[in-house]
Formats: sequence, structure tokens, C-alpha cells
Amino acid sequence: MSSLFPDEPAAFTPPPGPGPDAPLAERQRPRRLADYAGQQHLVGETGVLRRYLNAGRLPSLILWGPPGVGKTTLAHLLASELKQPFSALSAINAGVKDVRDVIDKAKRQRGTVLFIDEIHRFSKAQQDALLGAVEHGTVTLIGATTENPSFEVIPALLSRCQVYVLEPLSAETLRGLVAKALSEDTALKQKKVKLAEDHALLALSGGDARKLLNLLEIVVQSTPPDKKGVVTITDAVVQEVAQRPLARYDKGGEMHYDVISAFIKSIRGSDPNAALYYLAVMLEGGEDVKFIARRMLILASEDIGNANPNALMLATSCFQACTVIGLPESDLILAQTVIYLATSVKSNAAYTAIRAAQAEVKANGVYPVPVPLRNAPTRLMKQLGYGKEYAYSHNGEGNFEEQEFLPDALSGTRFYEPGLNPSEQKIQERLRAWWGEKYGY
Repeated sequence: MSSLFPDEPAAFTPPPGPGPDAPLAERQRPRRLADYAGQQHLVGETGVLRRYLNAGRLPSLILWGPPGVGKTTLAHLLASELKQPFSALSAINAGVKDVRDVIDKAKRQRGTVLFIDEIHRFSKAQQDALLGAVEHGTVTLIGATTENPSFEVIPALLSRCQVYVLEPLSAETLRGLVAKALSEDTALKQKKVKLAEDHALLALSGGDARKLLNLLEIVVQSTPPDKKGVVTITDAVVQEVAQRPLARYDKGGEMHYDVISAFIKSIRGSDPNAALYYLAVMLEGGEDVKFIARRMLILASEDIGNANPNALMLATSCFQACTVIGLPESDLILAQTVIYLATSVKSNAAYTAIRAAQAEVKANGVYPVPVPLRNAPTRLMKQLGYGKEYAYSHNGEGNFEEQEFLPDALSGTRFYEPGLNPSEQKIQERLRAWWGEKYGY
């Protein structure tokens, strides 16, 4: 019988279970939060999402993490736990009209959870279409992304969502998924399987649970049993079935951080050959080109700075080009930028200067702004002398007027130490000409 009240929320209907022909990863997808593997910092007994569930409510949120760590599954389970209506869209094939249709439906179903997979692929117009519904609580948005939301989600939408990071699945968690599949899956239970080695299985999956389980199923199905009817899984068997060499670069694991660290240190150390080698390791390992370009952007400011201001401009252009072009052509742009940054003069003066200024603020707090520098938008402020003695710099000779800009307690304090390179030595000469002995330049 249909409801007489159009605003009455629809009863939650759990998604149907997978058929026998579905891939193992789908057959093993948990149907209860209690069966969810990993991410205990979010869904464990003291996890933040667990606390929301215990309170019977859920904020709009974005789940950020690498592929195969359970973002989609977690979204379904959160809605299931709260028995809320659930709608799902994929940013790959959904448009603004699809978003508005879901929102219109949600107005008749209070508490609707709207899950958007690959939300970083949504255009600005598509994300704008979500703003009102999220702000007014028409929908509870759960977005899933493999990309940094700070770069891929518009600020207005990002400010209305909590961002939670899903961590790469540990080897222990992955081994647990394999053991569970072998002991519980209806199809796999029919075979006698001996897991003699699992290094190749875990490494080739790259920390992706979906890839891990589907590879396990292919290996079991394609490996003939021995005379005793036992299917023995070894690293060699897995590699033979996968038909590709064992990956030595795990972009979701520890080596990801080791290689990017070596890459950055090689550029900082002015070794283009080592930097190009580590770049090749990351590219062959399937690393995200935007991640590499983003790190070079940071390095251009932190390690080169005003010793060569063009470095930051080239790194910015590199990031923009990689975003537009992608692989495989981005490898040339990355290589060009790597060589330029590695062979550039270096300076960390900007880095040490801002850190010194931040340390001062943290240690001693904020001192009053000198009265001549204060803004005076009202009559009272003008009567109090705000801005009265300020000397407009462009009226002075060489566009410079000597006056005090720092708070009295910090007068003469020097945070910026020019680097020992031609560009910053010229900056130091200008500072000495302007300020004389004030800052000791």
C-alpha cells in the first residue's frame, strides 16, 4: 500500500546479494559493518564514524583513499546501519540532470544518503548543483575519491563536508581477506586450496582488496590440483597466471614514500640522473602524475625559492600540463621539469624565513599592529590616529620610505636570511641599501 504522506521516508531496503557468477570481490563484499575489514580509525569502537552511528546521525562526508580500500562498501554500510534511503551516482556517467533528479526525489524521502563515486570527476557545475541540498540537509552526501579533495572538490562543497582518509590496507588485513574468502566463499570452498606463499599475491594487488580477491579467484580456478586434489598457491604460480613480473613499486605502500623521498632529495641535491631514475620507477609503477608534479611544486618553493623564481613558474606549468594531458605524454613534461629543478641553483631561505616567523608567533603570541599601519575605515578610528603617520612608500625616493612596520617588541628582528646565490645576494644588497643597519643585512 502506498503512503498517504509524500514526505514519509521510504523504508531502507538492503541491496540484493550478488549472484553466483559475480566476481569474488563482489561475492565477498561485506553486508554488515561488523564484517568490514580495515579502517578501524574510522569504524572501530572509538572511530569517529562509529560515534556518529551511535548518535544516530551522519554528516555529509568525503572518503579519500586509494583504490580498493573499501570506500564504496563503507558508504553502503553507513546508510544501512542508519536504515536511511540510499541513492548512488557515478561521476563518470552522471550529469547535472541526474543530480537534480536525485535531489528532487530526496525531498520526498527524508534522510536520503547520496553516494557519488569518483566525485573528483564532477565538474564545477555538477558540484555546484549539490550545494543547496547538502547545506539544507536534503541529502547526506558521501563522496568517494582517490584524489586529494583540496585540489579536486570546490571549496564551497568541501567546507560543507567532513573529509576522512582511508588508509591502505595492511598486509595483515589483506591476508585476513584471503583466508576469509577461502573458508567462506561457496565456490572456493569446493576446492582444496593450500596457500604456500602470498608475497606475489599481495604485491600484485598493490593493496587493492578488489584486485587481490579477483586475482585469488583466477589463480585458484586456473591452477590444476595435484594428485591429492590440492591447489597449491605459490609466488611462481601467481606470477605465471598474472602474466607480468612481480611489481617492485607499491604505490600504496611503504616504497611509495621511500621513492618519493629519494626523488625529492635527489633534486634538492642537484643530481638529475638519480632524480630521473626515481621518476622512472614511479612512472613504471603507475604512480599518479599529479602527485609527482605536486611534490615538485612544493620543492620549487622550499628548495629553490628566490634563487631562481622561474622554477616555481615551470613547476606550476608542469602540474597544469600533467592535469590536462595525463599519461603517457606527461612523462616528457615531468622529465623536463625534473632536469630543470635539479640543475637549478638552490635556496631554502623562504622556507626558513616563514618557519622562523611562525615560531615567533607560537612562542610569544601576536603583538599589536603599529598605529600608523592600522586601517581607519570609521571616524572614531581616524580620531584615534589610526593610519595618521603612515608614509606612503611610493612618495619616497626609489619608492621607499623608511618607517617601522614590525610591532615595537620585534623592531629590528630578522626572519629572512638571503641565500648564498647570485639572485638573493642582489636582494640582500637592496635590503642593505634600504634599511642600512636596521636588520643587519
